[in-house]
Amino acid sequence: MTDLFATESKLQPAEMRIAKFGLGAVVRHRVYPFRGVVFDVDPVFDNTEEWWLAIPEEVRPRKDQPFYHLLAENAESEYVAYVSEQNLVPDTSGEALRHAGIPDVFDLDEDGAYRLRSAHAN
Repeated sequence: MTDLFATESKLQPAEMRIAKFGLGAVVRHRVYPFRGVVFDVDPVFDNTEEWWLAIPEEVRPRKDQPFYHLLAENAESEYVAYVSEQNLVPDTSGEALRHAGIPDVFDLDEDGAYRLRSAHAN
C-alpha cells in the first residue's frame, strides 16, 4: 500500500524559504546582462528536469530555493525568464523597463513601483 502523503512534498515546511523578492520587484541577474520584474514566484524549483539539466553543471542552481518568473530584457530582446534566487540581485539603476508585457500585468504607481493589476491578483 502506498502512502499518499509521502510523495506530496519533497521539502518539509521548516525547510521552505521565504522569497527574498516580491511581485513587482525589479531585479537583475548576478552574472548575465539582463534584468526584469518579478511576476510570479515558485517556493522551490518547478520546471522540467530537462530545463535544469541543460544548465552547465558548474553554474547549475540548487533546486531548494525560490525561483522567479520575470518579464526580462537585455540590450537586444524581451522575454520571460525563470531564475533562481541565488542568481538575482535588486536592480537599483532606476532605469525604466521596456518589456511589452508589463502593462498587461502591472500598473505603475505614483512612486514608480510596479503593482499587480487587479485582474492578475490571486
